[in-house]
Amino acid sequence: MQNIDKKKVLNDAKIWFKQSFAESHIKNTLKLINPNEFNINHFTTTYLANFLTGNSSPESIARALLYPRVLGTSVATIFGAGIQKFTNEVLGTLGSTTNGIDIEFIDQLDNHKKYCQLKSGPNTINNDDVSTVAGHFKDIINLSRTNNLRIAHDDLIVGVIYGAPQDLSNFYKKITNDHHYPVYVGQEFWHRLTGDPEFYDDLLGAIGSVAVDADFSKEFEEVVKQLAATQEIQSLSNRN
Repeated sequence: MQNIDKKKVLNDAKIWFKQSFAESHIKNTLKLINPNEFNINHFTTTYLANFLTGNSSPESIARALLYPRVLGTSVATIFGAGIQKFTNEVLGTLGSTTNGIDIEFIDQLDNHKKYCQLKSGPNTINNDDVSTVAGHFKDIINLSRTNNLRIAHDDLIVGVIYGAPQDLSNFYKKITNDHHYPVYVGQEFWHRLTGDPEFYDDLLGAIGSVAVDADFSKEFEEVVKQLAATQEIQSLSNRN
């Protein structure tokens, strides 16, 4: 990774983002014409429709259901599921066979081999995850001693794909403060992975350029209309 072809990697990142993220996002959105794709709360959905648009027409209810899925949870799920595939396919890092480790790579700042758990963002773990991460890392250290290998605490890391140190939740801070394993986020993670201090910003720019071609507005309006026309949404609207 010390002599990466930066232009090629960024171009590959754009292709990956379009094919593995944007296309999946569109595919998942098109499924939402079916009310069964939602766990509809009949008490709060009409409230949210009125809160959003001032009425509880079928179209307003459809929008109240669609917006959180299309702009929130669906996106996060697709992105989180693809993180390891992205690093393996685009950057050529090695997927790990070690239990609890996603990738292994040579840190370009200290030249030590790192055993890394990948996390998508600075608020994507909870308290149970902290114990799980620490437990996996402790098992690896114990196994390395049994096999007469030396793996230091500092070489077992959590890599957070985006964000900044000040964005990290307290759960990430517990991994560092209570268990003494490094958490590298955003720019520092990508710097250590690639050796390029500007790579993170360039990567954000490359992926952001895909958004120029991500105009799904007309198709989305058709999804709204089809969902609004379903019997369940019509019935929910007619109760108000």
